[in-house]
Parts: sequence; C-alpha cells; structure tokens
Amino acid sequence: MNSLDWAVVIGYFGIMVAIGLWSHKRVDNVSDFFTAGGKMPWWLSGISHHMSGYSAVMFTAYAAIAYDYGITSYVTWSFPIAIGVALGSKLFAPRLNRVRSKLRVASPLEYLKSRYNLSTQQALAWSGVLLKIVDVGAKWAAIATLLSFFTGVSLNQGILITGAVTAVYCTVGGLWADALTELGQFVIQLVAGVAMLIAVLHDLSGISTLWNVWDDLPATHHHPTVDKYTLTFLLAYLFIKTFEYNGGMWNQAQRYMATDSAGSAERSARLSALLWFFWPLVLFFPMWVAPLVIDIPKGHTSADSYALMAEHLMPHGLLGLIIVGFFSHTMAMCSSDANAIAAVVTRDIMPAVSRRVRAWDTRAGLIAARWTTLLFLGLSMAIATQVNSSFFGDIITVVIKWVAGLMGPIAIPLMLGLLRPFRKSGPTAALVSWGLGLFAFYLVNYPINDSIDGGVNLEYQVSIPLAVSLVLYIVIGYIKPEDTPERDAILDSLNSDDDGPGSASAALSVPKQGATDRSSVAGALD
Repeated sequence: MNSLDWAVVIGYFGIMVAIGLWSHKRVDNVSDFFTAGGKMPWWLSGISHHMSGYSAVMFTAYAAIAYDYGITSYVTWSFPIAIGVALGSKLFAPRLNRVRSKLRVASPLEYLKSRYNLSTQQALAWSGVLLKIVDVGAKWAAIATLLSFFTGVSLNQGILITGAVTAVYCTVGGLWADALTELGQFVIQLVAGVAMLIAVLHDLSGISTLWNVWDDLPATHHHPTVDKYTLTFLLAYLFIKTFEYNGGMWNQAQRYMATDSAGSAERSARLSALLWFFWPLVLFFPMWVAPLVIDIPKGHTSADSYALMAEHLMPHGLLGLIIVGFFSHTMAMCSSDANAIAAVVTRDIMPAVSRRVRAWDTRAGLIAARWTTLLFLGLSMAIATQVNSSFFGDIITVVIKWVAGLMGPIAIPLMLGLLRPFRKSGPTAALVSWGLGLFAFYLVNYPINDSIDGGVNLEYQVSIPLAVSLVLYIVIGYIKPEDTPERDAILDSLNSDDDGPGSASAALSVPKQGATDRSSVAGALD
C-alpha cells in the first residue's frame, strides 16, 4: 500500500463515522435504535439484509475453497443462501414484520415469552448471544488477517482498528446507521468487485475467459460438489441457511422488522435473494481462476489467494478500494450482529434478570442499548485474538462447523414458532429440541469425532444437530401438544394482515413501542 491506498482507506473510515453521526438524529428511542421505527424503505432493507450476510471470511476462508475446489464455493455457500432467502420471503419475512407491527416489540426474541414461556426465551437468548460472540470474533480475525497482509500491522492491531471504527457508528446511529453504511459499502463493493473482475479478464484472454478458461483449470473446479463439500453437505447447508438467513440469527430478522409493512418485508427478502444469486458470481470468478493468475508463494496459503491477486493486478488507489471492499462486508455483518445482540440483551435478558430494568425510561433504555453494543463488540474482539487457538480451530472451522452446527437448535423454535402448522409445539418441544440439539453437536464434534479414524464428516457435524432439533420439535409437539387460545391468537396475528377486533394485537391491547414499554406483549399476557 502507498499513500493513495491509505487515503482511500482512511476516507472510507471517515465516511462510515460521518454516516453514524448523521443517523444519530433519527434515533429517539429503542424502537428507532433496533428496528428503525418501522420506517426503513424495502430496497434499503434488502441491500442491508444482503450486506449483513457475509464478511471478509469470503475473501479468506471461502477464497481458499474457491482456489482449491472451484465452483463448489458458490454451489455450497451462496446458492443455498439465495434459495433459502427466496423461500423465506414468503414464509418468514412478512411474519417477522408483523412481530414488530402487531406485537409492538423491538427484539426478534421478545415474542417468545408469549409464544412459549420465559424459560424458552432465556435459553435461546443466552445461547445465541454466546454463539454470536464467537461468530463475530471469527469475522474480526478474518479482516485482521487481510489488513495484516497489506499493511503489516499485527492481527490484534487490525482487530482493534476495525472494531473501533465499527463501534463508533453502530453505537451512535443504531440500525439506521447500520443500514445506511451498508448501502455505502454495497456501492463500494460493487465498484471494487467489478474492477477486480475486469482486471482478471484483462490479465487472461479478455471477455472470452468467461467460457474458455475452464479447460485450463483443475478438473475439480468444474464440479458443483467435491471432497468434504458433498451433496449431503449442500442439502444440510440449505436447511441451515434457510433458518439462519431468514432471522434465525436475529440480525437479518431486524431488517424485515424495520420495514413499514409485511409486503415491504417480502420485497426486501426478494431483493436480497436476487443479490445472493448473482453478485457472488462476480466476486467468486476471480477466485476460481486464481490458479492461472498467481502462484501461492512459500509462507502463504490459498486463503491468501484473493489478497495476493489484488496485490498483483490492481493499481494503487484501486488496491485501496479492494481493501475497503474487504472492510465493508465485515463491518456490515459485525455491526448488524452487534445491534441484534444488544436488542436481545436489553429487551429480553436484562428485564428478566432485574426488575429495575423494566422501569427504565426512554433515555435509560437507549443508553443501555448503546453500552450493550459496545460490550458485545469488545467481547467479540477479545475472542478474535483466540480464533486460531487449538480450542476454536481456524476461521473456516468456526464459521462452518461451530456457527452452522449450533445455529439450528437455536433457530428452529424461533422460526418454526411463527408458522401455524407448528402451533402444537410449545415450551416443552422448544426446550427439549434446543437442549438435545446442542448436546448432539457436542457428541458429534467431540467424543464421537475423536473416536473415529479420520473423524466425522463435515456434513454430519453440521447437519445432525439441526436434524435432531427439527425432529424433536415436531414430534414432541404432537406427543405433548401445548397450544392454548392465547398462543393461537399470537399465531393468527402473525399469519394475517387482518388487524380487526378479533386479532391478537387488538385482543392483547399492547401499548405502542415507546419510552416505557419494557415488557411488551409478554407483559400484556401476564
């Protein structure tokens, strides 16, 4: 990097901070901070949903998969996410919007106390927060790895720099700042991604490279599934990502909740799905052909391939823009996760722990939301320094095995609890499916994995916990149905735009989300 590249990077950081400070004017209460007051345009929500879905892990861990195996990096990652989000545009997006508009809540988990009970809400909240600290820690480690490659700063310094800038804008401006910075980051990534694609095509044989290059690449580059990324893994990932990217890990749920109507939330999801179908193809193509552009030097791995290619092909200035593109994805995902976790902690966990919290006014609630965001970012940055330890493994292990494997048990009660066909599944089904799903993850990844030569295949490590949770949630619901008139009223409200006298929102008479609404719909049912 030279002074021009540094100017681009520093200018980017400055713009992100400025957007955060401007967004501060739009935040008057916790509803504004966590759900943009339900005023976010559908197109902004869709872009934000897409941008908050991936990070610099794509340019390190997934770049390694693309370099080593080719198109399987798209087929077993972005493609199932696109399918899952498209399915969720009908199944989940409208219902999550109604969670905010009808039940007047500011956190994706607030409705769980009335849908199930307090114990279920707390179990999902605590386990999800702990998982997200590790997940976001992996994201910080990924971007710090890239920053270290280009600038020479240490991993810990890189984590501190990116985390500090993110902390400024997302704690000041809340979800509005997240969405607006993600819009800016999308534009930057669009320019940087297209620039890299053009540079790669120019370095090879021009536009004809798109269809002529495949015979020159290793045979495995043509296969949609290869090695440990099998068809079983693809199907498991499709199920996992359908739950995760439609709100199972909370930050994407906020994007649907932030729109003004269920219809807008559905359009938002469709836009995000289209972006997931097409945009990663632009980003992945340079990674697929990277073996023809560069050789991995001694001391580096295929995880460095995208960075090495950028250094080889891009002139100064554009190199800085590519680096900014790395930052943009990571900061988008980490800031959105921080906002979602702060919502869960301040709206779901803290009110259950302390009666004083339930009496907070607007100012106290907003201050708590900001401090909680800072605390989460600090903890995830501390975890990032340990991501490559023997306990957590490397970055791709954390992202694929830990997050994908543990997400299912946490997300299934939340997501399926929105749907009428699962109305009989109550607190017992939710808690048992959650607990035994987590236990299945432990068994498959540790005692069983250690006792088998070569270990358990990756597809089983990530799919078995989800399968256990899914089956138990459904079966227990039929063996021990726990549907009640109150729970049915909640589901009727979330499954219809009707807001007449018989709807759940009308029956519960829940006050509008505002200064003193600490108990929300759960308090109304109590």
